[in-house]
Amino acid sequence: MQEGFLIVGRGLGQVMFQNNAVSGLLMLVGIACNSWLLALLALLGNFVGTVTAFFSGYSKEDIEDGLYGFNGTLVGIAVGVFMEPGVASLLLLVAGSMLSTWIARVFAYQKLLPGFTAPFILAVWLLQALCRGWFPSLLSSSVMPEETAADWFRAFSLNIGQVMFQGGTVLSGLFFLAGILLNSRVHALYTVWGALLPLGMVWMVGSDYAAFNAGLLGYNAVLCAIALGDRSWAGAAWATLSVTLSVLLQVWGMSLGMTTLTAPFVVSVWIVSGMRRTLCRK
Repeated sequence: MQEGFLIVGRGLGQVMFQNNAVSGLLMLVGIACNSWLLALLALLGNFVGTVTAFFSGYSKEDIEDGLYGFNGTLVGIAVGVFMEPGVASLLLLVAGSMLSTWIARVFAYQKLLPGFTAPFILAVWLLQALCRGWFPSLLSSSVMPEETAADWFRAFSLNIGQVMFQGGTVLSGLFFLAGILLNSRVHALYTVWGALLPLGMVWMVGSDYAAFNAGLLGYNAVLCAIALGDRSWAGAAWATLSVTLSVLLQVWGMSLGMTTLTAPFVVSVWIVSGMRRTLCRK
């Protein structure tokens, strides 16, 4: 039982690359500060994804490290954000979390492109397409209020919180940061850098202040910074390049009306990692 709780905790922490159950617990508290319902859905998605991996006979070590729980965690939260609560949406959550685990396993068969959160992205896009085609009443709608000024601290914190769709309180982002700091000071430093750099980029060229303040333009950058940043100057440079690219992709995707999720993060890291490998071979 204790090991089961640790696995679920690590699965939560792995959303932000933290293989630490206590870090995951702090992140769960951060989600609960915004919404108890989303916290419960995060746990359900995590559990379903992990159990699916167990019964599919996947690597015990990977399961114990939470590597088959974090995509399910994000699927669970996404269902709570994009769909109306009910039995139908819960069934789709279970199906999407299971699918995310199977997709993660497909990525594990090759070494060129790390899966990251791609399984979550593909699963949620499929669920949304299914709902738009056959069950449009399941989809919830939200209108972002207009804002005329930048709220820098709020935007910074929500850039971190929106990694897991938490845009209702700055406490979510602060708990996420605390969870990262508990496990890795280097990752915490890059989290701050990933949350700050997009603020300057977007503010200099002008912005939709509602999206700016809600953290919608910087959460992908946070993941990019953690994924590529290390103790070297080269690592910092590659992380910064990926952060910049992710912001551009996010702004472009939002202008097209896309539900981008964490696709800008995944694509940016794939591109920058490919560039780094090419240069290292020369």
